Amino acid sequence: MKDIRYIFAIKEAMQEEMERDENVFLMGEDVGLAGGSFGASKGLFEKFGEKRVIDTPISEAGFTSLAAGAASCGLRPIIEIMFMDFVTCCMDSVVNQIAKMRYMFGNQYAMPIVVRMPEGGGQNAGPQHSQCLEAWFAHVPGLKVVMAANPYDVKGLLKSSIRDDNPVIFIENKTLHAMKGQIPEEDYLIPLGKADVKRVGSDVTVVTASRLVNDSLKAAEQLEKEGISVEVVDLMTIQPWDRETVFDSIGKTHRLVVAHEAVKQFGFGAEISAAVNEELFDELDAPIFRVGAPFVPIHYSLEKAYVPGVEDIKKAVIAAMG
Repeated sequence: MKDIRYIFAIKEAMQEEMERDENVFLMGEDVGLAGGSFGASKGLFEKFGEKRVIDTPISEAGFTSLAAGAASCGLRPIIEIMFMDFVTCCMDSVVNQIAKMRYMFGNQYAMPIVVRMPEGGGQNAGPQHSQCLEAWFAHVPGLKVVMAANPYDVKGLLKSSIRDDNPVIFIENKTLHAMKGQIPEEDYLIPLGKADVKRVGSDVTVVTASRLVNDSLKAAEQLEKEGISVEVVDLMTIQPWDRETVFDSIGKTHRLVVAHEAVKQFGFGAEISAAVNEELFDELDAPIFRVGAPFVPIHYSLEKAYVPGVEDIKKAVIAAMG
């Protein structure tokens, strides 16, 4: 095992997959000589050259459309969107083309595209650089949506995403980029569509993803001192999400809290809550509680009040306990 930061685990995953398969290439704004806005591709340009690490013009619509054509011809593009907010500039390419092409052409070719995008607040980047928009893409048939909470998971999930023959929206919370963790020296993969029980508990299930996994673990540790046993389920892939693991956990605890950084309204927590209510209602001993951000644009100077965290999760768990 070795210690590594989240951002460099991303780089390792891309580098290893580019070494393994010459059809894998990276493109986006400043991914070349600059090494990416957050440093995820530092050194890759020097290693693989300008044909496989491509600095693009400031035109998300252009290079995501290029990726669709490249993938349909047998290449495996990794696209970096500098901030998730900028994906609004290429929604037609992602939603109307990339998500649908394999289905519409009868599976005659694959569409192995990974669209990497940093999301979230915590860095005072303002309302146009801090949004969490994963629910948009989870709503679109044909797209897989992945959110990793730590360096080990981000590397294993990204490698699996690059090898997947379907388009994957790969979301990285910016506040996790500097996080340190241990990963194996040898090659490993983490399967898409499978949740991970990060902490075993018996009283309340907290279902979450990305940054709030770590906050949920902190909340669970603090609540244990108050006699409340919290099970933390990390979805890792929110589309398709792992019903079996979530339902098994609720069958044990009979209480559910769903937590995400995105605004609470219409977030992925709403889908999970609705599915549990429809399919597992008799197992519940309490109402389902959701944790999310307020339904207003994130404010530069009020981020600490806006972004949900440990205390919000604790309040929801205590409410579920009645």
